[in-house]
Amino acid sequence: MAKLSIKDTAALPVGRLGLIPLESSRALGAMVDDWLVQWRTDRDHAEINTFSFEGYQRESFVINAETPRFGSGEGKCVIKESVRGDDIYILLDVCNYSLTYNMGKYVNLMSPDDHFQDLKRVIAAIGGKARRVNVIMPYLYESRQSIRSGRESLDCATALQELINMGVENIITFDAHDSRIQNATPLNGFETVQPSYQFIKALLRQEEGLHIDNDHFMVISPDEGSMKRAINMANILGVDMGMYYKRLDYSRLENGRHPIAAYEFLGPSLDGKDVILIDDMISSGDMVIEISSLLKKRGCGRIYICCTFGLFTDGLQKFDKAHKKKYFDKLLTTNLVYQTPELLSKPYYINVDMSKYVALIIDTLNHDLSVSHLLNPVDRIKKCVDTYMAQYD
Repeated sequence: MAKLSIKDTAALPVGRLGLIPLESSRALGAMVDDWLVQWRTDRDHAEINTFSFEGYQRESFVINAETPRFGSGEGKCVIKESVRGDDIYILLDVCNYSLTYNMGKYVNLMSPDDHFQDLKRVIAAIGGKARRVNVIMPYLYESRQSIRSGRESLDCATALQELINMGVENIITFDAHDSRIQNATPLNGFETVQPSYQFIKALLRQEEGLHIDNDHFMVISPDEGSMKRAINMANILGVDMGMYYKRLDYSRLENGRHPIAAYEFLGPSLDGKDVILIDDMISSGDMVIEISSLLKKRGCGRIYICCTFGLFTDGLQKFDKAHKKKYFDKLLTTNLVYQTPELLSKPYYINVDMSKYVALIIDTLNHDLSVSHLLNPVDRIKKCVDTYMAQYD
């Protein structure tokens, strides 16, 4: 992925760059900061030492901010340096369940609600002094509650409007569960970024002997909701796409829902083909494991599960068993959300590092340049695949 050119970086920054990674994204934030420091240290052009580029090259762009708690469990944010006139990027992972806080004699796990409250505290502590406030929230808070069905709350839309009302200008998220949620903020910047290129690059670096063509490869959607992202990747790779849909038993109700009677497959023959099974998230993992087993029964070859967010709410034992049964070959998720040491140690796991991509988005936006070329990975994917396939010609 190419960094910004000298011509691009001659554009004036919106303001002095400031990065505030909350504790939930501390590790990712450190890697993003390293990329930004490296790129800006290497740059040299006529305007670099002018007043307009003040603070452009620094040892770190991370702003010292803390979100401590009182003994009652109440919290606050303290920013320990001036952010006046800065272009601020707040990075957080609302799904990081590894963090805790004390509430009297009890220890509470941080929930998505707690993380979102901390985000609002940071914005409140900035107090309107920054030139611009941008939020990078890879997993969009309450993104699965984006459509009203009956007497329900619209939590995601409410949260987005709350951020806009607090002065946030741009919201960057990754692989939103339903991209139509951007309609909740029609007059402000909202980007949902697909990590398709990073998945393909990570897979081709780890695996040998793949033939990315229509005779040997397919992209599979596990349900109707992921069909659009599967079609997009299949079109870029120039291969067929298939999907499963759930056939429901409308004669019964279980826990308020109609149970799944069967998974039905739509698509061409899978016989002998390697496949990418793509989705936005793994929660419990039951569905992707079930679909993987059905794909194997249909005679497909290697199976690569690619999901942007690996939440693994029921742990990893079922994935260990499924891999032992050869239901799938590799599991790919990104480091945009918390990854347990156990997950990182699994022999079947491939970590998809997104830090360089996040840094490039920040660097581009800080120069007030278009990110359209970053959101369209077609050329980069084709170049990556062509380079890989050239080894086997």
